[in-house]
Amino acid sequence: MVKIWLFLMLLSTPNQTTVKYSALIYPTEEECLAVRQGYMDEFEARSPEVRAITKSEAFCIPFESFPIIGMPPVTGA
Repeated sequence: MVKIWLFLMLLSTPNQTTVKYSALIYPTEEECLAVRQGYMDEFEARSPEVRAITKSEAFCIPFESFPIIGMPPVTGA
């Protein structure tokens, strides 16, 4: 088993029947947190009008996974 990081983005707007979500995986917490920060910075840079009608959050969730083909192995420092 290997530890991976699931980057989960959630988005809600008024009058929708569901919460939209998207997820990506990263091999390290540092990569996931950097992507999360970039996503939240971009969301905060949107106009106040957009932010007033949109709620978004993002999380980096650790997960024990079987090795994933194509994902580089994590090496310790």
